[in-house]
Amino acid sequence: MVSIETIKQLRTETGVSISQCKKALEEAKGDLAKAKEILRKSGQEVSQKRSGKDAKAGLVDVYLHQNHQLGVMIRLRCESDFVARSEDFLNLAHELCLQIAAMNPRYLKTEDIPEEVIAKEKEIYAEQMKDSDKPKEVMEKIIEGKLQKWQKEVVLLNQPWIKDSSKTIGALIEEAVSKLREKIKIDKFARFEI
Repeated sequence: MVSIETIKQLRTETGVSISQCKKALEEAKGDLAKAKEILRKSGQEVSQKRSGKDAKAGLVDVYLHQNHQLGVMIRLRCESDFVARSEDFLNLAHELCLQIAAMNPRYLKTEDIPEEVIAKEKEIYAEQMKDSDKPKEVMEKIIEGKLQKWQKEVVLLNQPWIKDSSKTIGALIEEAVSKLREKIKIDKFARFEI
């Protein structure tokens, strides 16, 4: 039997419904960390189930830095106006604006990076290692590792969240999907700087 205090704590930390928290805690035999992981996985399941749904509602959020030399605009989509007006959705949009302002991503997802840009990056890494005496297979793995590191820097969904580096922005959005039970996607973003 799971205690009410533990259910309340999980609900407070995740924002997921009480019944889902109770179910996850029972499945995890009262372990809070395991229950959170179960809820995250169920959020991924919700995300996959909702992928066919249209995200026609949403909002546009704007962040303007206090010196007025940096601004961010984002169009965040969801399925209903009800969710679009919710505090959780508004907070998510604001967090995404802060992330974009701080980390300056160039692409939304990895697939958005043009092939010629990837080829150019690989060429740069190969040039950096041309004097290395490492075997070709090792050099290829190093280049692939450097490419993945670069993608974490320039792709918004791959970036570690500035407030909790153990989560990526993609995971942050999946948590919101789990909590709000709707498809959520970033439609577009822009960052302006003087």
